[in-house]
Amino acid sequence: MSTTIKKVASYTLIAIVLAFTVISLLAVWDIISLENVIKKLLTSLFIVFLSSVLVLFIFAVIIKDK
Repeated sequence: MSTTIKKVASYTLIAIVLAFTVISLLAVWDIISLENVIKKLLTSLFIVFLSSVLVLFIFAVIIKDK
């Protein structure tokens, strides 16, 4: 019972992280201008990196198989 609750909570957290990632990427790429492409590209990569670290942490700590 407790592992089921942990898995549901973990998948909910992952969905929230992915939703925030998509919203953040859409905010970064709102208006593309040629002089800001490198900055937006690096910011997007950083956002994707942070979200993948969070998802990996959730999988490693909360959804670990015994």
